[in-house]
Amino acid sequence: MADFFQNGVITTLQKLKDRPLEDLEHELEVFAKRRNMVLLLPALYSEFEGPAMPRIIEELKKIKYLYKIVLSLDKANEEQFKKVKSLMAQIPTETRVIWHDGPRMQALYKELEAAGFNVSIPGKGRSVWMSLGYILSDASAYAIGLHDCDIVNYSRELPARLFFPVVHPALDFEYSKGYYARVTNKLYGRVTRIFYTPLIRALKKILGNIQYLEYLDSFRYALSGEFAFIRTLARGIRISPTWGLEVSMLSEVYQNTSFNRICQVEVMDRYEHKHQKLEKNNPKEGLVKMATDIAKTLFRVLSHDGVVFSEAFFRTLLMTYIQESRYAIEKYNALSLINGLEYDRHAEIEAVEAFVEALKIAENEFRENPIGVPMMSAWVRVRAALPHISEKITAAVEADNLD
Repeated sequence: MADFFQNGVITTLQKLKDRPLEDLEHELEVFAKRRNMVLLLPALYSEFEGPAMPRIIEELKKIKYLYKIVLSLDKANEEQFKKVKSLMAQIPTETRVIWHDGPRMQALYKELEAAGFNVSIPGKGRSVWMSLGYILSDASAYAIGLHDCDIVNYSRELPARLFFPVVHPALDFEYSKGYYARVTNKLYGRVTRIFYTPLIRALKKILGNIQYLEYLDSFRYALSGEFAFIRTLARGIRISPTWGLEVSMLSEVYQNTSFNRICQVEVMDRYEHKHQKLEKNNPKEGLVKMATDIAKTLFRVLSHDGVVFSEAFFRTLLMTYIQESRYAIEKYNALSLINGLEYDRHAEIEAVEAFVEALKIAENEFRENPIGVPMMSAWVRVRAALPHISEKITAAVEADNLD
């Protein structure tokens, strides 16, 4: 049973009872008569060979309220793309597969790059950005929801709860962020638990009352890959091509709407997906790379708001983060003990040591290049520069799906 406590500056929509999913979906089917919902699924081909995507497809077959499903496919050759199209065709809802490695989409990336847009870095961020461009070309789409495709215990309850706050006519939310517990026989989510949250709280201690930091500290799982937003908000959002995607998305939402139109919603009791490795000696991969990009994103957004970062600031931040991470380890140790979970304090301390190195790397890279990797432009700007780009994207996707 969840709590109903509201903390921070955004609304929290907890799961307080086991409401029948059919009731929730029936309401969404009613809302769908006026508010079309599009589900965006960023996926690698490899996820179709694992246990997650087959289960997700079976669950999506049962959903009746969706207007369209868009699968954003990366790292797939032509044979694999055709196989994915065949698998997605089993779903009764209208479905499109965006083949980012295909010649038509690659030609569009080259056209965008020639026009001065930063689309040279492949990955989830670029795929989501281009897929949003395709979805936004359909003026009848009202809300867009997104979730990852590596969820091995997936339930269709997830998109239902994610969409509900932004399509209910009696509510006024423009953005909903999904959250959940990452726990099996032990706690997961190390980057959130012992890097992101301690870092935010260290920054709050040093910088004082900054609204942006209070906002970021309000999210129960800020690094989740699940969110939904309305079309008018999506048009003006820039997206990061780096591991800082989730933090940069929250920052863009912060800049483009108000707190009372942002909520977080508990989308499922427990969430199980693939786990990234933490390799202390390989700072360019896995969780250390993720932590580095998150820290750089925070430094850049804060510098945009006029925060000045000195050498003394970074020294203080390292020490304050270490202290905050120690507090976090004590809390999660106690939480694990009372619930009978495994908890390896030594491994958690080693993870903090790796994250300290990530902070040092982030500091150095931020000093050398404060601007860093540019965000991919909002689609309102892209369309101003390339008025016919939406039609070209639509034509490319439709041609790929007809072949």
